[in-house]
Amino acid sequence: MKNLYLMRHGKSSWELNVSDQDRALLQRGITDAQLVGEAVVGKKIKIDHAFSSPANRALHTAIICLRTLKYPLHNFSVETNLYDFSGDKVIEFIKGLDNKLDNVLIFGHNHAFTYIANALGNKHIDNVPTSGFVHLQFKENSWASISKGSTIQTIFPKQLKAW
Repeated sequence: MKNLYLMRHGKSSWELNVSDQDRALLQRGITDAQLVGEAVVGKKIKIDHAFSSPANRALHTAIICLRTLKYPLHNFSVETNLYDFSGDKVIEFIKGLDNKLDNVLIFGHNHAFTYIANALGNKHIDNVPTSGFVHLQFKENSWASISKGSTIQTIFPKQLKAW
């Protein structure tokens, strides 16, 4: 059985004149990443390895969340192919994962993550919001053979904020 955890980067800024890869998180992005990380801690999920897009906003979200989880950073890697917005490169990356890894957390981008959540999960998600977390589970024992799995849970910042 394989578990795939997707977390979209936190809310980022368009204000600075920097490349897309260098865009920074806004304060809300920092706060939401920590809030979702704290909710994930409560779920007591197992993570064998975590990966992130090299984009600043995804990498910063990853570090905030992983620190909140007290996750060992020696089991964390930055992967260029995760800087993808269509989802094709991310799916290719997932299908190429080492089968010794059963529980993988990936930090990345939309529209890729909404596409993947809907293509590989069994519940429709209109949009994975910034700092949104999606857990997909597959019966297969090989990443290369995963197809349609189950959407086990979503954790979105709006759900966690007191009104």
